[in-house]
Amino acid sequence: MDTASMGAADDIRTAPRALATEAVHAGRDDLARQGLHAPPIDLSTTYPSYDSRAEAARIDAFAATGTEPDGPPVYGRLGNPTVARFETALARLEGTEAAVAFASGMAALSAVLLVRASMGLRHVVAVRPLYGCSDHLLTAGLLGSEVTWTDPAGITEALRPDTGLVMVESPANPTLAEVDLRAVAHACGSVPLLVDNTFATPVLQRPAEQGARLVLHSATKYLGGHGDVLAGVVACDEELAGRLRQVRFATGGVLHPLAGYLLLRGLSTLPVRVRAASAGAAELARRLAADPRIARVHYPRIGGAMVSFEVHGDPHEVIAGVRLITPAVSLGSVDTLIQHPASISHRVVDADDRRDAGVSDRLLRMSVGLEDVEDLWSDLDMALGQRPSFRGAENCASGHNEPVPAR
Repeated sequence: MDTASMGAADDIRTAPRALATEAVHAGRDDLARQGLHAPPIDLSTTYPSYDSRAEAARIDAFAATGTEPDGPPVYGRLGNPTVARFETALARLEGTEAAVAFASGMAALSAVLLVRASMGLRHVVAVRPLYGCSDHLLTAGLLGSEVTWTDPAGITEALRPDTGLVMVESPANPTLAEVDLRAVAHACGSVPLLVDNTFATPVLQRPAEQGARLVLHSATKYLGGHGDVLAGVVACDEELAGRLRQVRFATGGVLHPLAGYLLLRGLSTLPVRVRAASAGAAELARRLAADPRIARVHYPRIGGAMVSFEVHGDPHEVIAGVRLITPAVSLGSVDTLIQHPASISHRVVDADDRRDAGVSDRLLRMSVGLEDVEDLWSDLDMALGQRPSFRGAENCASGHNEPVPAR
């Protein structure tokens, strides 16, 4: 490729591009110049270097700022080229300067807490519900943090001089409750806002555009999209990314290169998968809301592929009764999953706190996949069991003819 052609290619890469285009091309912009089409998988744990003085200088620079070392890679715990491609792509999709990938979503959240604690800012203000293990990590103080739980209106009042982070999840796991992210970011003042964007993905919302400084994903879910990779990632500004890289290097919560490759591949179909699954979820939410066997349906205003619903009967019988839908924890895969949060994903949360956050014992959470909606409905209909009599149905369905928007 001549110089003029390379310059034109650079202009194309830096010009604004639609989300669907970024999903396909971000992190892959250099492949054609290398004579490649698919991204390579770099499995090396270490890399040769005959200039130890230069290596020392690069290590010093990383220790000072966490900036990614220039030149060839050094060691797998410092960074990996395949993982870096995924990080570049996710940052582009979320509209942030950088992204830092970890071995799991919980490893990613732990790194954020450790970064803030290292600055003497151990206090966290958080809004329930959160993912059950996130709630547990904060409540138990396992990393030395202290948490104040509040509702969105109480965030400003809950802030203290040692508050290092405000954390919300919207739509929330598992009730799909939503918060006004712009209003929450304003309430945080100078304290960084972390938004768990796992359920929405950048297809449905980009929290950084609404004032969040950190955007957390359990990349295990929609970003990977096929139930075959465990990962987490934080999208943020470069200053925080440098500190996160330092924690990742020190604690070893690195992402395997093969996982990085699978995540990059997953991003290429993310917009198509999320939109198709969301269409099915919206239709199932509509049918569930009209069903007398259902007490309440939760479905976000922004849409998405998650539906939660409370049954009048025994939720455990529904779990036992599905055949096409998979009864399993996790979400965001191409196939539909259903689980009982009070028994699994939120079991580690105190029962009273769980119920106060709207996670009732009759709540079921369903991650809708890409199957035909008629097949999914047939399976749900069978698992829900016999419909009540007309008189009972009239009483049960009253006031629940439409899905209840998450608050």
